[in-house]
Amino acid sequence: AGRKAECGACPQPSPQSSRQVTGPGQNSTVHPHLHGSPGRNCCKFAKTKERGSWPTTPHDNHTTSRPHPAVKMVNVPKTRKTFCKSKECGKHQLHKVTQYKAGKASAYAQGKRRYDRKQSGYGGQTKPVFHKKAKTTKKVVLRLECSACKAKKQLPLKRCKHFELGGDKKTKGAALVF
Repeated sequence: AGRKAECGACPQPSPQSSRQVTGPGQNSTVHPHLHGSPGRNCCKFAKTKERGSWPTTPHDNHTTSRPHPAVKMVNVPKTRKTFCKSKECGKHQLHKVTQYKAGKASAYAQGKRRYDRKQSGYGGQTKPVFHKKAKTTKKVVLRLECSACKAKKQLPLKRCKHFELGGDKKTKGAALVF
């Protein structure tokens, strides 16, 4: 308890002065606006003195977009110890790692039969063909097989330009061999 300092722009007390020691299960007072120091025009509802226009929030750094993570080379070992959630195991086991590959599309699937029927005869292309491809990489999916119970699961990775399974590990300070 003590003096409540105003932010200068709005009637809310600043977060430095409005903090209270509370017991478990109780919420402390939180100021809804962004604040600098008390007395400054730090609130988004304050007019700037220079131009008389409404400012954007002064501490707006968190809304800027982050740069895309670097798409890099990925080297994954051929075995990995991870959790097996089958009924037989239910614990961490050694898994054999392979890269998932989509199977050949069936000619007898309902969508394929419908498409072939619609395409037959005169009339040209009947369904839209996608041309606006934007991505240059695909997400790699690992297929993990438990060495104890042979249960299989899939684990998607992030995008990468180059994927390697069981390649040589990099060592720090190693000399180049020609």
